Amino acid sequence: MRKKMVAGNWKMHGNLAENEQLLNAIIPSLSELRANVQFAVCVPFPYLSSVQNLLQHTNIALGAQNVSQFDKGAYTGEVSVAMLNDFGCSYVIVGHSERRMLYGESNALVADKYIAAQHGKLIPILCVGETLEQREAGITEQVIQEQLRAVTEKAGVDSLSKAVIAYEPVWAIGTGKTASPQQAQDIHASIRQGIAIQSADVADELTILYGGSVKANNASELFAMPDIDGGLIGGASLIADEFIAISRALNN
Repeated sequence: MRKKMVAGNWKMHGNLAENEQLLNAIIPSLSELRANVQFAVCVPFPYLSSVQNLLQHTNIALGAQNVSQFDKGAYTGEVSVAMLNDFGCSYVIVGHSERRMLYGESNALVADKYIAAQHGKLIPILCVGETLEQREAGITEQVIQEQLRAVTEKAGVDSLSKAVIAYEPVWAIGTGKTASPQQAQDIHASIRQGIAIQSADVADELTILYGGSVKANNASELFAMPDIDGGLIGGASLIADEFIAISRALNN
């Protein structure tokens, strides 16, 4: 049975006081939910320590938003897997659309970060997705399969059994355009089918999250789709009531 998951991506938001207030509101509500749904928050590097303390003895795992592909060395400003392990991280996002677009991360670099994460016993949340231009050109599936192939060719398809995939329709994030639940389902199904060509067992068990502006008012309809196993939540993860409602929608 595939694992269900809701992961919050705080991006570059928060401060010590706001983070504590947010988690103090979220933790009691999520503690009441069933154990078959996994929860995580991926927080900015400076807050890993404080959030680690706040999440002790809860059902919410800690994650980071990025990681270096290198173990150590003269890489000013970078953070290694070993450093994330020091703070008890379970997850790390790799290949987020903002990293790909704003910082020029290539498919090959994302694959290297994915491998580094797994070597360090972290679970990578591998983000894939297409831009508006790519969707309008009719190459959505080609783009996503190339992003996935960059990983499976280096790490092997079996590595996905220890990973999570998040589909981000970049064209539907902050553009005013909206992906319907059926559009999201179609791409999730395509991702799963592409993996099944290499391994049906891995595809069947693979957790695929939707990362296209999930909110309380659309979560239930999205999560009702057969190949959508949860969400990678951006802005709504910073609002306690929204994140709780989204989590409950997956738990129903």
